Order: sequence, then C-alpha cells, then structure tokens
Amino acid sequence: MLGLGVGMLHYPRMKTADFDYTLPPERIAQRPIEPRDHARLLVMDRATGALAHERFDNIGVCLRPGDLLVVNHTRVIPARLPVRKLPGGGKGELLLLNRRDDHTWEALAGGKGLLPGRRFALADGREGEVTEDLGGPRRLVRFDSPLDAALDAIGQTPLPPYIHEPLADPNRYQTVYAQQAGSAAAPTAGLHFTPELLAALQLQGVGLAKVTLHVGLDTFAPVTEDDAAEHVIHSEWCQLTAETAAQINAARAAGGRIIAVGTTSVRTLESAAAGSGVAAFEGPTRLYILPGYEFKVVDALITNFHLPRSTLLMLVSAFADRERILAAYQAAIDEGYRFYSFGDAMFIA
Repeated sequence: MLGLGVGMLHYPRMKTADFDYTLPPERIAQRPIEPRDHARLLVMDRATGALAHERFDNIGVCLRPGDLLVVNHTRVIPARLPVRKLPGGGKGELLLLNRRDDHTWEALAGGKGLLPGRRFALADGREGEVTEDLGGPRRLVRFDSPLDAALDAIGQTPLPPYIHEPLADPNRYQTVYAQQAGSAAAPTAGLHFTPELLAALQLQGVGLAKVTLHVGLDTFAPVTEDDAAEHVIHSEWCQLTAETAAQINAARAAGGRIIAVGTTSVRTLESAAAGSGVAAFEGPTRLYILPGYEFKVVDALITNFHLPRSTLLMLVSAFADRERILAAYQAAIDEGYRFYSFGDAMFIA
C-alpha cells in the first residue's frame, strides 16, 4: 500500500516552475457564490483536453447511474485562537493544526515569544504552555484543560491567506455534509453541493460515500524547492471505514466510476488502495502525488482551481496531464472563472 506515513514515492526530477501560471488578482474569489450550486463548472476530458462549460447544479450531465461520489466529510474547527502571553500580557495567536490528545495540539504560532516554556492565556481564561518547537512557526502546545467544548466560543474560523474579506456566515466555509471536526481548512470542492443537488443525483442513480481527511495548512503552501520531488509534504490524518471500502469495491465491480470530490478525497482513496480496490484504513498519510503517479482507484475528479506551484496543482496535473491542465486554467482565466477556495469548479473525467 502506498503513501501511508512513508513519505513520497520516487518521481523523476521536475521543475517546480513548470507548475506556475499567472493569475490576475481580480480572479481570486473573495466571497462564496450564492446559492452554493450556482458556481461555474469547467468540464475537461482528461484524454483529449477538450473543454465544456456548465453550471455546477447541472453536474448530473457529467454523471451516470452507478457512479459513486466520494466526499470528505471533515468539518473545519474554529482553529484561530487569540492568546495573551504570560507574564506581561503581550498578544499572539495560535492556529490549531492537529490534535495529538485531549490536551496537546500541533499549532502555528503568530507573534514573537511563543517559544518552548512560554505560558499563555486564552480568551476564556484557561491557560496553556508551548512545549516544543517543531520547526518554523510550528509549535507543540499543551492546554491545561481540553479545548473541544470551548472552541466555538473562543476560536475563530480560519480562512486562507488570500481571502481578505470577512465571512458573514462561517457555515459557508463548511460543506453541507461536514460531520467530523478536525480541519484547519475546508475541502473546498465540496462547498458547491447542496442537499437538494445531492438528493437529485441519488435519484439519478449516483451513489455517495464518505471518507475523512483532516485538512492542514499545506493546502495553501507553495512548493519552494526548485525540484518539486524534493518537497516534503506534511502528514494528514485520514480514515476510510470498512463500510465505505465495501461501497467503493462494489461500485467498481459493477462498472461504476469512483469520482473523488476534491484532492483530499483523492489522497484518502489512493492511500487506501489495495489490490483491485481499497481496504479500510485509519492513520496518517504523506502520499505526495506528482506527474508519473499511477492512479489505482480514482476515475474522475471534481476540484476547484488551485494555487500556482502548489502540491494540489501538481496532483491535478498528475491526473490529467500538466500541459492540458495549464491550458484549461488559462481558458478559465480568459472566460472569467473565479479561482481558489470560494471559486468555481472543474470536473475532470
């Protein structure tokens, strides 16, 4: 099985610059489209690069009975925590990334002085301590009492750094099927679905399966190494249950397509690949997908438009050919599509 905590595969050398493109700033969506399913949808044939234009609520024309949508039902937590450094009262911020146990979290530290040994207080008065430097701005922090019950009251929903407008409704940065709390960012391809659209697709004979991958901030981090294969991707926790594995394997055996909703679903599915299907899996994955990767499970992909030089753009380029993807991105720019988390979508089949 590939990618389960074992780091990246062996890829040929490839330049990170080959995954660059120029995006006019006005193409970065600053707010979600209303209603959710009225985003535009760029449909791409991965074999030829041919493009067609649809609206997301018409995605049923791209699907057929027996297909299985696989969604990531992680839920974004209010992971931004203002802190007051002790003693002295200087301000700082923690961005929770990954829970180690009820008291201990990996986090990004904002502000000077949040180093090992530093005590701090949260908005509700509870205290904690930075216990370890994990490199760069990453820290291991321990809270004096568990946070879960208090997060909604003291935390703020984290938004990507390229979104500069406050979000009027935090639920617009959640999918309608979000259940498993734990992400620092939303699996944004799923933001376009509504309960009504999902119900209509099920009436069409399209199945729905759920996996979990708790999204970390690597989603937004550009690759800085000249050789893309030298980038070290951070691990993210994912789960594919035995029930979901049975759904996927049954759909494949019946000739249905496995359609990943978002790159996080791709990584979960491919991490759980086993034989001609998938097996139940729970744990960290560091699967890093670059061109040259041989997909074992995913037949089609619903995804948003990704940042230049990002691991997500590299994953999509592995699925559908880098030159064709970059040509599709340029076509989307020319046609006025909206990009990134609150932007429009692609269907690649």
